Amino acid sequence: MSAIPQPRRPRRRSARVLAVAAGLATVGALTAALPATAGQDQSPSRDRMQAAGHAKKRTVDVQLLSFNDFHGNLQPPAGSSGQVTEKQPDGTEKKIDAGGVEYLASSLRTARQGHPYSVTAAAGDLIGASPLLSGLFHDEPTVEALNKMDLDVSSVGNHEFDEGARELARIQNGGCHPKDGCYEKDRHGKPKKFKGADFPYLTANVTDEKTGKPLLKPYWVWKHKGVKIGFIGLTLEGTPDIVSADGIKGLKFHDEVETINKYAKVLDKQGVKSIVTLIHEGGSPASQAYNYDCDSPGPGDGISGPIAAIAKGASPKVDAFVTGHTHQAYVCTIPDPAGKPRMVTSASSYGKLYTDTTLTYDRKTRDIVRTSVKSANHVVSRTQPKAADMTRLIDRWNKLAAPIANKPVGYISGDIPGRGAGTPESPLGDLIADAQLAHAKSLDPKAELALMNPGGIRSDLVHKASGDEGDGVVTYGEAFTVQPFANTVNLVDLTGAQLLTALRQQVSGPNEASPKILQISQGLTYTLDMTKKGADRIVTDSVKLNGKALDPNATYRVAMNSFLTGGGDGFAELGKGKNPLVGSDDLKALNDYFAANSSADKPIAPPKADRVTVVK
Repeated sequence: MSAIPQPRRPRRRSARVLAVAAGLATVGALTAALPATAGQDQSPSRDRMQAAGHAKKRTVDVQLLSFNDFHGNLQPPAGSSGQVTEKQPDGTEKKIDAGGVEYLASSLRTARQGHPYSVTAAAGDLIGASPLLSGLFHDEPTVEALNKMDLDVSSVGNHEFDEGARELARIQNGGCHPKDGCYEKDRHGKPKKFKGADFPYLTANVTDEKTGKPLLKPYWVWKHKGVKIGFIGLTLEGTPDIVSADGIKGLKFHDEVETINKYAKVLDKQGVKSIVTLIHEGGSPASQAYNYDCDSPGPGDGISGPIAAIAKGASPKVDAFVTGHTHQAYVCTIPDPAGKPRMVTSASSYGKLYTDTTLTYDRKTRDIVRTSVKSANHVVSRTQPKAADMTRLIDRWNKLAAPIANKPVGYISGDIPGRGAGTPESPLGDLIADAQLAHAKSLDPKAELALMNPGGIRSDLVHKASGDEGDGVVTYGEAFTVQPFANTVNLVDLTGAQLLTALRQQVSGPNEASPKILQISQGLTYTLDMTKKGADRIVTDSVKLNGKALDPNATYRVAMNSFLTGGGDGFAELGKGKNPLVGSDDLKALNDYFAANSSADKPIAPPKADRVTVVK
């Protein structure tokens, strides 16, 4: 596999030009207002130029706007997936509806006003696992929106590899999809080619196995009026564990700290002393409130997980981290190896927040004055005016998607939380597992249970109508948003001992720090004791199938998606199944289950999510 061709240089865009022009207009007005002294040169003196803002100060404030894990959410996410938690002055918490590209664009454009030095960056997973409006068109609508929002640069995330390196190359450089072709026509009736991303995707720690070269650019330098800031972009080293093997064939993913340190030296040798790392890896905050104090009781005490170790180990040459992957919100100050404070931020997911960071740039040292760095997360409120160009973009693509998206596929009697459940077992997870078991039984009556990875459930099912379909109606588009990966439902044979090992892998090995609790079909029950550590959290004698203890020596016919049968998400044992049988895709299995088990008169009730007993 050869390295992906490098992207064209992003053009200088109108919003940024207007911001600079506005600043110059203000300077001109100030200069004109200064009185002239008789007999003196009418040109501004040094003092007057400084008063007017013309003289170059030693330091200049650079605005860094950032976000992460957008996942193609052009329209406001539904249910709890579209809410952020805000801590109130009295200590209580409030839920706020947020997100949607019409509002994100407005927020970013408003934030840029009055900031002639402004750069916008992202930390990966901008595409992939997207709702139907974007996913149906291989995320071309989202890339178009990001271009219009003046995104300057982004790291890749694991989901940028969902459709493989070739598709990532097309996303970067443009061109029509190799199978589906072009989706629109130009004014002459000819196929309208996808233009690709105006911004560079960075892949510092992703290399071609044959050449050893980075797949895309490893870094990018933002330059404006003598100010230079370098951006290093990378994804988590563990990407191969959480994406399908076909998507990363021929690629290597390298250690995060080693990669950051390598390219920090490269930039430093080029005279770029101000460096920001964009990394698709994150942490777990002490609070779910986006505005909690992450530096209480001390710097960085409010954050744990992989990003904390990475930030503590990466070169002091790096001045700030923009992170992602965990879909959490935090603004933390984690000391670098030299003991200096360093900002580490994340803006939740789905465009519900953006981070505004002020980087004070010293023209003499060409470095960031760390003690002057300020940062905060801001809600992308749905009460602000919508960006008209984004509304037009959504309407245009909606017309193409409508015949498929609005088709009813099922009925529910209440909200069925999935991604937003906030519990190890979710009602929607149970429903999906039951649907996959039903599909598996239609292929092989011997199928006994089904397992579903929690990360494959991308949203909730909300009872309230999202359009004119009526309350309680589940549309194809809504079901697609829940399960957008097009995995197949597979059947394999596993022994009881292997099943027990797989259950233990939920809370041990690569999943010990951040457990991944499988969603299970009706009939399988067990106790999860979170007061214990590692594999011991699975209470062995509590694991039962249809009321009977799991027999380690017996063979069970198990249904799961193709991602899990490949050993994804750290479930290596599930990749050892025998006698495989491949069924239909998981979305069809879910829709078939709705068709067979729900109607307008008899909607499906939310499952109780009581199959796993959790001890805290």
